[in-house]
Amino acid sequence: MPELPDITAYVEALNRRVGGSTLEDVRLRSPFLLRSVDPPISTVKGKRVREVRRLGKRIIFALEDDLFIVLHLMIAGRLKWREAGKKSAGKIDLGAFDFSTGTLLLTEAGSKRRASLHVVKGADALVEFDRGGLEVLTATPGAFAERLTSESHTVKRALTDPRLFSGIGNAYSDEILHRAKLSPVKLTRRLTPEETQRLFDATRAILIEWTDRLREETGDGFPEKVTAFRDAMAVHGRYGKPCPVCGSPVQRIRYADNETNYCPTCQTDGKLLADRALSRLLKEDWPRSLEELDEIKQR
Repeated sequence: MPELPDITAYVEALNRRVGGSTLEDVRLRSPFLLRSVDPPISTVKGKRVREVRRLGKRIIFALEDDLFIVLHLMIAGRLKWREAGKKSAGKIDLGAFDFSTGTLLLTEAGSKRRASLHVVKGADALVEFDRGGLEVLTATPGAFAERLTSESHTVKRALTDPRLFSGIGNAYSDEILHRAKLSPVKLTRRLTPEETQRLFDATRAILIEWTDRLREETGDGFPEKVTAFRDAMAVHGRYGKPCPVCGSPVQRIRYADNETNYCPTCQTDGKLLADRALSRLLKEDWPRSLEELDEIKQR
């Protein structure tokens, strides 16, 4: 799922292209995309774009006459910028937004249609889409610590909870926890003040670094390669590959559709965290360290 750095890259590129332009038409290919009925989608046609901005992991198109388009890309939704009037083509295309300056295509890979589009009137209506998460880049360390410990969760879950923190998902939370040298399963209320400060600093650093990296990568173009898996990442999506800090093989915890990646040497004092699927199978034979894991592999 595109997270804060990715959504920021989209928003900045869109503002350069559609800010002040007119939304001439909206062409929807999937009946599952539009999730609102009042006001109807037809009301946005012919409206001028005042600005594009981020709300959590959502993209907001603010139009004249106090109209707003709320776009949530979910896991597999992506945006592509094309010349004006470009026709939608291909099974993954969900729709197109024809601006006076060009056409924005919305695609979604896979068979599940999770991306959503809402049209609302009035800024107050946007409250429905604001999950209330803290914006870490403008927060104080005290506000961060208060939000972090407001509920008892693992740090991984807390960072990715949109009610607690805004714009952070599975990918960047892995990178944040690796930078902070913290186990993803450590409970938030058991963090020391020093660990909490380290987590705050790491969260800000990772979000800023990756936002800047994507800006540099995009330049004046459009971010066409938005992905949760990047070679420059330290641990996310790098299971089995060496940690860039210590060289230990990156490990993972898998549950349902989610996967958490971490370095046992840097983050868990060398201990392997139980992967739920495998630990149920291996039970007491589950390796507790990298050394035990190596022994099992050599059998």
